Amino acid sequence: MKHAHILTLLISVSALTTHAQDIREQEVKRILSTLAADDMEGRKTFEPGIEKAARFLENEFTKAGLQPLAGATNFRQAFHRYNTTPGPRQVHVGKAEIRAERVIVLGVAPAIDWNQNSDVDVQTLPASEQFYDYLRKLRDVKKNTLVWVDTAHTDDFNKFYENLQQKGSKNLDSLPSVVLVLKQAEDTDLKTWDVKASQQVTPLYLSNIVGMIRGKTKPDEYVIFSGHYDHLGIVKPVGKDSIANGADDDASGVTAVVMLAKYYKQHPPARSLIFVAFTAEEIGGYGSRYFSQKQDPDKVVAMFNIEMIGKESKFGKNSAFITGYERSDFGKILEKNLQNSIFHFYPDPYPEQSLFYRSDNATLARQGVPAHTISTDQIDSDKLYHSVGDEVSTLDIKNITSTIQAIAISARSIVAGTDTPARIDKEGLKR
Repeated sequence: MKHAHILTLLISVSALTTHAQDIREQEVKRILSTLAADDMEGRKTFEPGIEKAARFLENEFTKAGLQPLAGATNFRQAFHRYNTTPGPRQVHVGKAEIRAERVIVLGVAPAIDWNQNSDVDVQTLPASEQFYDYLRKLRDVKKNTLVWVDTAHTDDFNKFYENLQQKGSKNLDSLPSVVLVLKQAEDTDLKTWDVKASQQVTPLYLSNIVGMIRGKTKPDEYVIFSGHYDHLGIVKPVGKDSIANGADDDASGVTAVVMLAKYYKQHPPARSLIFVAFTAEEIGGYGSRYFSQKQDPDKVVAMFNIEMIGKESKFGKNSAFITGYERSDFGKILEKNLQNSIFHFYPDPYPEQSLFYRSDNATLARQGVPAHTISTDQIDSDKLYHSVGDEVSTLDIKNITSTIQAIAISARSIVAGTDTPARIDKEGLKR
C-alpha cells in the first residue's frame, strides 16, 4: 500500500508539471525579482517607479507575442483621475447661510452654481443609513446631485471633510458633481436653496498594461487573467529600509499573469484571452474599474484575478483559495480539471476579511461575470503585508510556480470553450 501511495503521488506531481512544464521557476524568479527590485521604488501610483514597471511589463508582453486590445495600438490602456483642491463654498437654505465646513464637494467640475430650479437630483441621507455605505452608492449617480446629510452623521462627515481638506483627492471619477451638506438642526424648510463652490482640478494620468491572444474558434468570448502592478512606494522607514517592494502584493500575481501569457501563446486557446496588469488597486481599484467599464460583461466568460501567491496557504503546500467560491461554479470547474494533480483549490477561509470585495475582481463580479481572486496569503497572520518586509527573499518561488502551473491546468476547459462558469448573481453583491 505504501508503494502504491508513493506511485500515486509521483503521478500526481508529474501531471502538474508535465502539462505546464513551460512555466519554470527560473523565469518566475526573474520577473518577480525585477518587479520587486528597489529601483522600482515600490511602484506607487503617480510616482516614477510605477512607470518603470509599466515599461518592463510592456516589454514582457511584446516578448510573449501578445497583441494589443482591438482598436488599441499598444499595451497601454491610458486613463486619468483628478487631483482636487477645495476652494470657496457657499450654501444658503432660505435666508440662512451654511458654514463652509458643513459642505463637501465631490467630482471634478471646477465651479458649481446651483439652486432649487437647477436640473439637480436632491437626496437625503437619513440617520438610519451608514455614511460610508451611502458614499459608495454615490459612485453610480447619473446626474448632478445634492445630498442633505442628517446631523446623526456629524462625526463621519467631519472626518471625511478634514481628510479632503488636508489631502485633497486623487480618487474622483469624471462623474457628475455631488455636493454633501450637513444639515443644521434648524434646517426644516429645504424648498429654497443655492450652492456656489469652486475647486482646483488637476488631471493625473495612469495606465493599465493590457494584451491579448485571439481565440481560434470562439474569438468573441473572453477569459481574463489579471493582477495589480502598483504598490505603496516609499513609506516610513523601518531601520534603514523605506521601500515597500510589494513582492507578494502583488508582484507575485503579475508574474503569474506574464507567465500565463507566455504559456498560452505556446498553447493557442479557443476563447480569446486578455492579460492585464492593473494600476491604482491600492488607492481604490481605479485601474480595474476603468478596465471593466470598457468591457462587454456578457462576452466575458471568466476572470482569474491573482493576488499574493508567494507563500504557503493555510491549507498547506500545493493549495490556494478562491474568493467568492460559493457565488459561482468557477472553483468546482477548476477542481475538476485538477483531478489528477496534487494541487487543490479551497473556498476562502477568511470570510470576515471580505476579500472578494477588496481586489480587482469585484468590479466585473458586480456586472455578473464569474470573477474571482486566487490567493495563498494567510492574511489573518501575515505580518509583512503592506510593509517594507514584503521582499522576494521572504517568498517561496516553488509555491508561486506550482500555483501558476495549477492555474494553467485548472483553466483548461474554460480556455478551451468546453466549460462556462455560471454567472454571479450581481443583485446579491454589495456595491
